[in-house]
Amino acid sequence: MNATRKLALGAAVAALAIGGSVAVSTASAGTREAAHAAPTTTVWAKVAANGQLLGSSGVSAVRKFGTGRYNIDVYPDLANCALLGTINTNGGTDPGPGSSSILVGKVSEKTLFIRTATPSGTANNVVDSDRPFSVTIICGA
Repeated sequence: MNATRKLALGAAVAALAIGGSVAVSTASAGTREAAHAAPTTTVWAKVAANGQLLGSSGVSAVRKFGTGRYNIDVYPDLANCALLGTINTNGGTDPGPGSSSILVGKVSEKTLFIRTATPSGTANNVVDSDRPFSVTIICGA
């Protein structure tokens, strides 16, 4: 430790010991945080149960191809991305009983597979069910 740092440390200890306060520079901490922050891309879509795209950013198409099954095409490459999905109520008009589930997976570099279901349904044909959903994709550089 060089003499300047020892002197500054000594002054800080003395100030604290007699009830004073010490101003600490956070410039170096902020620089460290900025160095670790990576640029990100966020893509999102809100989709109706019938596959209609209700709102989005970075999405080029939604295709419904079966009960509770959808593909979503996006603009950025999906490498290094976190995929998040949730079932929506669309203002309380979603008829599904009990619990619901969503699976979000990568099909290719620019396509997601979404599967929505109602596991608490009473028959096998209700497990896969058309449900409104939202998906968010967060990609690092």
